[in-house]
Amino acid sequence: MPSLWMLFASFAFAAMGAGVKLASEFYTTSELLFYRGLIGSVILFAIVRHQGGSFDTPFPKAHLWRSVVGVTSLWLWFFAIGKLPLATAMTLNYMAPIWIAAGLFLAGWWSRTESGESAAEWPLVLAVGASFFGVILVLQPAVESNQWLGGLAGVCSSVISAMAYMQVRKLGQMGEPEYRVVFYFSLTTAIAGLIGVLAGDGKPGGMPFHGHTTGGAVLLLGIGAAALMAQMAMTRAYRVGKVLVVANLQYTGIVFSSLWGLALWGDRFDWHVWLGIGVILASGIAATFYNTKSTPKGAAIKKTDPIASEL
Repeated sequence: MPSLWMLFASFAFAAMGAGVKLASEFYTTSELLFYRGLIGSVILFAIVRHQGGSFDTPFPKAHLWRSVVGVTSLWLWFFAIGKLPLATAMTLNYMAPIWIAAGLFLAGWWSRTESGESAAEWPLVLAVGASFFGVILVLQPAVESNQWLGGLAGVCSSVISAMAYMQVRKLGQMGEPEYRVVFYFSLTTAIAGLIGVLAGDGKPGGMPFHGHTTGGAVLLLGIGAAALMAQMAMTRAYRVGKVLVVANLQYTGIVFSSLWGLALWGDRFDWHVWLGIGVILASGIAATFYNTKSTPKGAAIKKTDPIASEL
């Protein structure tokens, strides 16, 4: 059952990405951020209030930093989705575990281990190095078709996402419930999107927001609902499942996004792009193994972020 929760979460995240790509034809990136955050905040606020939960937090600064970093990553990812094939943008976003592994390796190398053993885990070094080779393969068509800006945004999004991942982990270790982390992130997303629209990333001339069509409104609601359901399903999967298994199953999102891209846009890649996706996927699984190999079942909330992949 935990595997099914994770598979559903990956499917929902891929569906959200497809919705963002479709909606990017009608709305700017800042508008998408605004509506994504607004819908998620309203739904979660109603659920938490109905269950008697509280939004009071003793860690406002930690929430602010996590939200700012997360919103920056999300903006870059939404931008990348609008410019790149969906599977490419999704693959680049899933590089966050690679960056975390690289950071942990560098920290271990710098400080050495307390036991005096070498800090280098060479299989991990190989995984990180291989991932860069995979990125080069995946981004080659984007560079050739002058979509390099979208590719750069996708890579930067994954780097910043890794920072947000670590901040959410810190909040979990401090005892902050997940719903508060998600709520304040969604609320900050809405505020940042609104600021972006008013600052000029909206409809040129007249009202800053684009008008809604029935199709556009359905897409916006679908993006917000899919993201929220994915977060809940992923949280449930990490709570009741084995961390390593659940964490690796998140990479099925690349498969789902490839199918969405094929069905909606007819995306087709040549062999070196598929090889790059495979290399990144394998590297991510290896990095995830090293990041979570010491995490026992039931400690996922303290050791592994159940919501960071939505960033």
